Amino acid sequence: MNLKTLVWRELAERPAAMLTSTLTILLGVTALVAIRHVTVFSEREVGQQLQSLGANVLVLPKDATLQDYYSADLTERTLPESHVASILLENLPGVERLSPKLCVSAKVANRDVTLTGILPQSEFQAKAAWQSVSLFSNKHDGCKKAACGPKTYDAAPETLASERTIDQLKGNEAVIGADVAEFSGLKPGQSVELLGEKLQVLAVLPRTGTVDDSRVFAHLHTVQRLTNAGEVVNAIEVMGCCEDAAGGLVPKLAELLPDAKVVTISQVVSTQVGINRLMSQMSLFVLGILVIVGGASVASTISSNVRERRREVGTLMALGATPSLVTRMFLLKAWTLGIVGAVSGSVLGLIVAMVLGSQWAGVTVKPLPDLIALSIGAALVITTLAALWPARSAAKLDPCCCFQEI
Repeated sequence: MNLKTLVWRELAERPAAMLTSTLTILLGVTALVAIRHVTVFSEREVGQQLQSLGANVLVLPKDATLQDYYSADLTERTLPESHVASILLENLPGVERLSPKLCVSAKVANRDVTLTGILPQSEFQAKAAWQSVSLFSNKHDGCKKAACGPKTYDAAPETLASERTIDQLKGNEAVIGADVAEFSGLKPGQSVELLGEKLQVLAVLPRTGTVDDSRVFAHLHTVQRLTNAGEVVNAIEVMGCCEDAAGGLVPKLAELLPDAKVVTISQVVSTQVGINRLMSQMSLFVLGILVIVGGASVASTISSNVRERRREVGTLMALGATPSLVTRMFLLKAWTLGIVGAVSGSVLGLIVAMVLGSQWAGVTVKPLPDLIALSIGAALVITTLAALWPARSAAKLDPCCCFQEI
């Protein structure tokens, strides 16, 4: 009779106690796997929502409001363009891209339009003082959560409508909204006259149903020159990492720029981030329960088994079984409980997450092999540590003392 046979017969003869420990591990792993799967895919969904919003934090003049921003009526309220450099050089965690803007009134084909000066990302790259900041490394070293990124950006100018930034825009080029292109008949490659200067149409933005459809975008420094406005902007749009944009980024920017108003326009994402944070903390709580309750259950079961099997253990040792063999026998029992409970719990947890994920967080959940493997490994470690002391106690039993208790 080998070691595996001994363990299997022991489990078969005392199924109730073993089943209780297995069930404890199963329920803990089920909850852990289900919550973590939903949390991970919910965080990914937040990242996608955040990217669809484009800018999620706005730096505005002190007396400006969000209504002013969305109506593009900011010509009388400005900020120093130097605030852009201040944000960059501060190297705040979570800031991925900046887009300073200056809005002025102009006419195209005798129709009023909003001319918006923007700073292309190539301008940020060109300044030596900004080369060392992590804004352009596309990494999230400082972010609390990297679930939403790092993001990749399309270089096509048409993506300005969704990503709020553009990589390349020369001083004599412009990007026009869908409404402007429609009533003016302008197409890419043609020229448009703005404030007495002709600019070449680089691209036409897809229709968004927002005020951007009636905007014309040109280089920020060109708009400043044409209007003699000086080095000022009306707003600085900040594209931030989901966790930081919904958390500590706004107060940090407010502290950095006390003469400006810093607001977030990602309330829906902020709410979801809060739910994700709660679920992450809940998963840690469940892990703690698994460690305490599951470990205690396994330790109690193995300790009880050692007490009940003192005679059998003494007999085995009298017949030549080594302390190492006895230790392995009880550890193998614990490993069996851990593997059965962890694997069953992982499968059940995945099913729960896939079924209820859409109801909990409105996301589609798919299996995460690394998370499942980690959960199974954690269960095995817990059962091993819980069973180690009872197993070593059994290995130290004196066969003579065991027979005296008969």
